[in-house]
Amino acid sequence: MTQPAEEPLRPPRLTCVELCAGAGGQALGLERAGFTHTTLVELDTDAVSTLHLNRPHWNVLPADVRSLGASDLRIKGQEIALLAAGVPCPPFSLAGRQLGAADERDLFPAVLSLASALQPEAVMVENVKGILQAKFASYRAAILQELSAQGYWTSWRLLQACDYGVPQLRPRAVLVAIRPEAVSRFRWPVPTAGPETAPSVGRVLYESMASAGWELARQWADGASRIAPTLCGGSRKHGGADLGPSRARRAWAHLGVNGSSVADEPPSPGTPLPVRLTVAQMALLQGFPADWTFSGRKTSAYRQVGNAFPPPVAEAVGRSLAYALTQARTSLTASAPHA
Repeated sequence: MTQPAEEPLRPPRLTCVELCAGAGGQALGLERAGFTHTTLVELDTDAVSTLHLNRPHWNVLPADVRSLGASDLRIKGQEIALLAAGVPCPPFSLAGRQLGAADERDLFPAVLSLASALQPEAVMVENVKGILQAKFASYRAAILQELSAQGYWTSWRLLQACDYGVPQLRPRAVLVAIRPEAVSRFRWPVPTAGPETAPSVGRVLYESMASAGWELARQWADGASRIAPTLCGGSRKHGGADLGPSRARRAWAHLGVNGSSVADEPPSPGTPLPVRLTVAQMALLQGFPADWTFSGRKTSAYRQVGNAFPPPVAEAVGRSLAYALTQARTSLTASAPHA
């Protein structure tokens, strides 16, 4: 009797736990890259609502990551492929006091503790470029030392969002830690665009600007022919919904944008230049899809957008990680002795 052909063994799905998920920029990018989120942790109530609105199937845990342990995040019988996090930026931001480890908002220790407890195959953390300054060299070294002690190969990289098709510069520091068996298969993503080839602000926002019949939409879009300056989310302690300090506002002014406040609706007929942007329009400049909805009042919604990790950048890094982890798993499965 002919024996049925043996089914090839398939590596298990790539599961992900994400900390400080915010409005879902990183989670959306990782989802597109092939990761399945088992849990997303977020403390801000409006951001939690945003996650529920856009992905009702996501398991969102409203909590402070410092209060959690492995038992809160691990699902029985499932290994965790990736622990991702977008920890708060103020401890390292050039616009803040840069207190680093002395800042109460520094959550790197919590991420490292959970990495040790969960033992994922890889770790990915994004933050502002300020953390790559020389003044934080010893802080970064301590992070790498801890992850190395846990058995990971580690690397920091400064990525520009415009290099991956996002219409703004937005440099982000990204930390990747990965198990030795997958190291040889991991490569940082190759840029697909750049400051001169990424979509311009005008190109991305023209349709929205023209949606209410604004007669200057085409003129404005033609003039907004460059990428945007980096969007600033602002802090809870200072400021409201505006596009950042005076230097940033001057850059926006060159694009025909009034950065002093945020509009409630796209411009209507008779609206003069420079024009104000809406939260939804700024979300487009972050690389969110047009149907992504943000919960909360305008200032809260804008903060969620401004603090987000652009989905296309998260997707690019996520695809590199997914490839490395999948190849490593396939290799291990193929070399495992069969009963």
